[in-house]
Amino acid sequence: MGIVEEAHNVRVLGSGEQVIVLAHGFGTDQSVWRHLVPHLVDDHRVILYDNMGAGTTNPDYFDFGRYATLEGFAYDLLAILEDQQVESCIFVGHSVSAMVGAIASITRPDLFSKIVMISASPRYLNDVDYLGGFDQEDLDQLFEAMRENYKAWCSGFAPLAVGGDMDSLAVQEFSRTLFNMRPDIALSVGQTIFQSDMRQILGLVTVPCHIVQSVKDLAVPVVVSEYLHQNLGGDSIVEVMSSDGHLPQLSSPDIVIPVLLRHIQHDIAA
Repeated sequence: MGIVEEAHNVRVLGSGEQVIVLAHGFGTDQSVWRHLVPHLVDDHRVILYDNMGAGTTNPDYFDFGRYATLEGFAYDLLAILEDQQVESCIFVGHSVSAMVGAIASITRPDLFSKIVMISASPRYLNDVDYLGGFDQEDLDQLFEAMRENYKAWCSGFAPLAVGGDMDSLAVQEFSRTLFNMRPDIALSVGQTIFQSDMRQILGLVTVPCHIVQSVKDLAVPVVVSEYLHQNLGGDSIVEVMSSDGHLPQLSSPDIVIPVLLRHIQHDIAA
C-alpha cells in the first residue's frame, strides 16, 4: 500500500469503466456514504477516502500549514486520483469537499466529467449582497466553544448540523465521527472551512456541476445553491430537496439517495 493510499484510507469497491469518487465533509469520514455505496458498486468503480484530519486518519500526517487553505485538500485529491490512475471520474463532494473538487477541477478539468455538490458553499460568512449564513461574531463564538470544551461542543453542534435530536441515529453517527477528530485539528480545519472564500474561483470551474441542497440547512442557506448556479463557469443545475440538515445523505437517505443516483447517472443536457 502506497503512502497516499494509507494516509487517506483509500478504498476501491466494485468494478466498471465509470469511476465515482466520494468525498466527505467536515467532521465525518467515508462512512457517511454507507447508504449510497451499495447502489453504486454493481456498475461502477467507487473510490472512497478520508480527508486528512478526519478521526480515522493519522494525526501525525496533519500539516497545519498545508491545511490552512482548501488548496491543501485539493492537492490531496489530485494525488489520490493520480495514485489510483484515474483518467476521468464523477466526483461527489459533500460540504467542503464540493469546493475541494471544484478547486482541483480548475487545475485538471480532464480528470472530472462532472461534480455533484451536496450542501456546498463557496463562503459561509455573510458579506455585502451575499448571504452565507454566519456573521463573524457567530464564527468567533463557535471557535471559542470548540476551544473551551470540544466534547460539549460536539454534543451541541451535531443535532444542529444534522437537523434532529440526540436520539436520531444520524445525529449519533455524526457526533461519533466529529468526536473522533483531535480537538486542535478539528478547530484548525473548522477555521479553514468557515473562513474560506471561494467565490472568486467559481468562474474558473468549467466542469458540469450538479448542485444538490437541503431545503433547510443550518450551515448553508438555500440561496447559496442558486449563487453557485449563477456563478460557476460551466453548465450547472440545482435541485433543492425536501430533506432537513447539512448531512442529508446520512439523515434522509430515502429522499436523498434517489436524487444523488439520478444526478450521477444523468448529465445536465439529458
